[in-house]
Amino acid sequence: MTATPAAEPPNALVSDRPRDPRRWLVLGVICLAQLVVILDNTILNVAVPTLTADLGATTADIQWIINAYVLVQAGLLLAAGAAADRYGRRRLLLAGLAVFGAGSLAAGLAQGTGQLIAARAGMGIGGALLLTTTLAVAVQIFDEDERVRAIGVWAAVNALGFAAGPPVGGILLDHFWWGSLFLVNLPVVALGLLAVALLVPESRAEQSHRPDLPGAALSIVAMTALVYAVVSGPEHGWSSPYVLAGAAVGGLGLVGFVAWERRVPHPMLDMSFFRDRTFTGAVFGALLITFGSGGALFLLTQQLQFVLGYGPLEAGLRTAPFALTVVLLNFTGLSARLSTRLGIPGAVAVGMTLLACGLAAVALAGHVVDGYGGLLTGLVLMGVGCAFANPAMAVAVLGAIPREKAGAGAGIEGTVTEFGSGLGVAVLGAVLSARFSALIPVTAASLPAALAAADSAAERRTVTRAFGSALETGQLVGAAAVLTGGLVAAGLLRRAQRTAPAVAAVVTDPA
Repeated sequence: MTATPAAEPPNALVSDRPRDPRRWLVLGVICLAQLVVILDNTILNVAVPTLTADLGATTADIQWIINAYVLVQAGLLLAAGAAADRYGRRRLLLAGLAVFGAGSLAAGLAQGTGQLIAARAGMGIGGALLLTTTLAVAVQIFDEDERVRAIGVWAAVNALGFAAGPPVGGILLDHFWWGSLFLVNLPVVALGLLAVALLVPESRAEQSHRPDLPGAALSIVAMTALVYAVVSGPEHGWSSPYVLAGAAVGGLGLVGFVAWERRVPHPMLDMSFFRDRTFTGAVFGALLITFGSGGALFLLTQQLQFVLGYGPLEAGLRTAPFALTVVLLNFTGLSARLSTRLGIPGAVAVGMTLLACGLAAVALAGHVVDGYGGLLTGLVLMGVGCAFANPAMAVAVLGAIPREKAGAGAGIEGTVTEFGSGLGVAVLGAVLSARFSALIPVTAASLPAALAAADSAAERRTVTRAFGSALETGQLVGAAAVLTGGLVAAGLLRRAQRTAPAVAAVVTDPA
């Protein structure tokens, strides 16, 4: 009995090859590479005061140091996935590890903010190669019976790396200087290069196309310009030429990207995907969940250090309940079992609502002195919400894309995740800066500068309270965005189930 590709379920990836006896060891190797890449999304959050003091970094500098990594990575993910399919996934894994290691070394030895931003951008190139190829390799070496479990482990490592960044960063800063946050990657890179060379089999698509380099360039220009406008708004004014020019270039870049992708024969991002409600709902939800969680962690670490007075290690450890909750629910399989009962739309709605409630709890209780109980409640709620929503989003994205474009699906999922996190840092950081500037009695671009400009102890207390109030505003904005986006995404997924039974079967029960 034969069937055409169009008749197969969208996520059917059938393999008639025997199982590789080393497949779980290979999964461990690629997850290790994945972990260090994801870790670098949030490990710098606790280093904000240190970088401000040691490098004289402004708020805009800090945001660019963080966003240079995620924006370059997000812009290259789709092209990296296509390159891996064409030139070989093992080869791209090795190249990604080498580039990521070189960028980490340059970042650890940087002497100024400009050098650090450039090094972080280089790390983003290597990270893009790694993020797409790790998932592609996992899909290749596991058959249909084990693939769901393997991708679940891969997704759990993603969540662990994202949430564990602040605690790991705090531990390193408590014993070493800020450069150790990057140099710690080097032993992992060396081990990864050796393990990939010895264990990971080579694979490539039977039919592949040249990477869409113009599309990648347009996406990078558009995202960089838009985030520049958001970051520069509080400092230069929203009507300044810098902000208006950034917004104009970003808007034109997005229009050009969409126009190019619609006319090129083999686009980096197939725009027809957005006609699918399942795909659109999953992408929108994934963008909002990473927007809220990425931006919230950026604000939370500043709240713990600048407002509550914790050191880097203490601040990092106090964010650990978020990571532990995600890991516990994902590795025990509890979130997967409950998500199956709820269905993907239900899991998305419940997860995003819990995440929004956690963000609101942190905002309303966290800035109060000795208020860690409120923070703890919020962090646990955020962890539960991410444990439900993140795997559901990944299943929905992969289930809505034809099997012959599974590599593109991995690139899209990674792009949305990385861009959402970077956008969350930029937007919520801009809200923080704008609100803070409006409340303080002095002119300054950051809390340390405002405290230095204050003339009396009373004025310094006013500045600190204003910063706490600005943090609360930013976190509440994030909570509102996550809640709204979660309900909209769940609604789109529910409607897709009713109108597309074949996709609904995949989305409802991924196993």
